[in-house]
Amino acid sequence: MIRFQLKSVYTFLIFLCFLGCKEEAGQETTAVEKEVVILPPEELYGDLFYDIQQNENLFGDSKTFVDAVPEKNIDSIRAEYQKIKTEGDSAILGFLKDNFQIPGEETSKEYQTDSSDIGTHIKKLWLVLKRPADEELSGTLIPLPNPYIIPGGRFREIYYWDSYFTMLGLQVDGEVETIQNMVDNFSFLINEFGFIPNGNRTYYLSRSQPPFYALMLDVLAEEKGDSIYAEYLPELEKEYQFWMKGAQNLSENDSVVNRVVRMPDGSILNRYYDDNNTPRPESYREDIKTAEEAVATNEDLTEEEVYRNLRAAAESGWDFSSRWIKPDASGNFNLSAIHTTDILPVDLNSLLYHLEKTIAKAYLISENPDNAREFKERSEDRANAIEKYFWNASKGFYRDYDFTTGEHTSVVSVAGVYPLFFEISSEEKAKKVAGIIESQLLMEGGVVSTPNHSGQQWDAPNGWAPLQWMAYKGLQNYGISALANTIKERWTSLNEKVYKNTYKMTEKYNVEDLSKESGGGEYPTQDGFGWSNGVYKKLTSE
Repeated sequence: MIRFQLKSVYTFLIFLCFLGCKEEAGQETTAVEKEVVILPPEELYGDLFYDIQQNENLFGDSKTFVDAVPEKNIDSIRAEYQKIKTEGDSAILGFLKDNFQIPGEETSKEYQTDSSDIGTHIKKLWLVLKRPADEELSGTLIPLPNPYIIPGGRFREIYYWDSYFTMLGLQVDGEVETIQNMVDNFSFLINEFGFIPNGNRTYYLSRSQPPFYALMLDVLAEEKGDSIYAEYLPELEKEYQFWMKGAQNLSENDSVVNRVVRMPDGSILNRYYDDNNTPRPESYREDIKTAEEAVATNEDLTEEEVYRNLRAAAESGWDFSSRWIKPDASGNFNLSAIHTTDILPVDLNSLLYHLEKTIAKAYLISENPDNAREFKERSEDRANAIEKYFWNASKGFYRDYDFTTGEHTSVVSVAGVYPLFFEISSEEKAKKVAGIIESQLLMEGGVVSTPNHSGQQWDAPNGWAPLQWMAYKGLQNYGISALANTIKERWTSLNEKVYKNTYKMTEKYNVEDLSKESGGGEYPTQDGFGWSNGVYKKLTSE
């Protein structure tokens, strides 16, 4: 039996209000501080976790069991399991149903037959996708103090970078209180754990996602004023410290640590990473299979390295994509050749440039000009490094950079528009980027993530809402409006077409063949869907 141990256990404090008869009697409620120990599912459930996650006959989706909610004391569940574990799959499944709330896709059942116009439908969906503040730790779900929006489908918790794009639509619909609650939830996570996890699940506590927190504050500041930046400065700093952990100790001989890489010229850039090198609990079987295939074809590779690279790709949000995979001699991209941690991503470093600029702005508002100057200089240094290491002059595009080989990767992706979104690029380079987008990435339904047909969901033929927005806005920043509007019109028309046929908004779309659904990846296309709703609303309001 294969077992992997998580390297850290988290504890945090939650405040519970005990209401009961006091509320009925009109008395004030009392806030009680309670220490909660957070365990990942492999430590929470022990043998039960490993047996269920390695059994292909029980659940088709590895995420199902780790999201299940125990209905009894965990120790008694584990003890009872030992008595029936040899009785076969039918008995085990019955045991699970008796002892857990097994999650389904209830969200889609609530709205999929709603035939309202698309704008009204999305406005209704905010209520369907909203979850109340959590009262207590429930299985693997980390409780949040305020209501929040989930993406939908199998994604029953918040996701970090999804939430920014969801907020764009909430802003259009005037849901400012919901935006405030979501920002405060992410601030809570930063203060409790020192960073924003991938999502509010215990199995996500070793990695983050693309750092969009500063952009969330941009949305909130548009509604409430620039004092927001000063108010959330401590959280901005903690977010930055997480991504830069270990940077102060880098040297020429020790140039890589965690998410930070020191380049030969002394520049500091970042990569995606994960603090653990074990199979992801929510994709356990899949990761073990990938690692076995990888080490079978490369004797110099260890399974732990494969797991780390899979997890790092999950932190990128692009899980999975040819961006992170070494092509074979025939130009094919097999997931077993994943090497995410060798790659400096252009999107991540552009986001961190914006984070540094935002911290500088927050310090200036807080009347701390010295610190403001320091972070302004850091942002300028990073902008220079982005131009030096990510701009590929011969291809006329921004590409990811493999720091182990000292070369750009071969993959053209929409991530190359991030320097335009954050206005790092020159006018001349922006025009060249636009040319590549139009010739290689623009399809009938919007922009495709990459032109590669790898079978991974962040490759052709799929288009994703967040990338449409980044491309649209990035091009608009440089006055390349015709192409920007073409992307907008093709994407929103595709959304409307699919909605007319299905009354659904989906996670991703096939932008190459508008008669077909999207596909690829570890799970079926999900409907809901937070960021598609948000980007559609934002684009149609522009």
